[in-house]
Amino acid sequence: MAFESAGAGELFLLGRLLFGGVLAFMGLNHFQNAGQMTPYAAAKGLPAPAASVYGSGGLLLVSGVLVILGAYPVIAAGALATFLVASAVMMHNFWAVPDEQVQDEMTQFLKNIALAGGALSLLAVAGTSWPYSVGLSMF
Repeated sequence: MAFESAGAGELFLLGRLLFGGVLAFMGLNHFQNAGQMTPYAAAKGLPAPAASVYGSGGLLLVSGVLVILGAYPVIAAGALATFLVASAVMMHNFWAVPDEQVQDEMTQFLKNIALAGGALSLLAVAGTSWPYSVGLSMF
């Protein structure tokens, strides 16, 4: 796949900035609000909830920046897709919460699944040359 049509490279860069920027911001939020997120992670049964919050924050932050830069796209997009689907199922299981929590958890579940779809779309073109990227890749 090539980005040959007029403006395609610029639109792809804008998409990377928006997608990666949101994910990086979400990662920063994990660090800034770890005190609030850790009890939630513990309530969901995650082992080492504080480490899970910081680890997931690091994954989101680093992967988001890599998407923006167009660096290591297979690793960044693959890690994001895997994490987002796992997080949706483990953390936002709206089918197993009390009625008053269903809407919030469903919204978070669907957000993660939609973001995973975006990551999979990037993974589909990760083997191509990305316009306006730093050009670092392992695959």
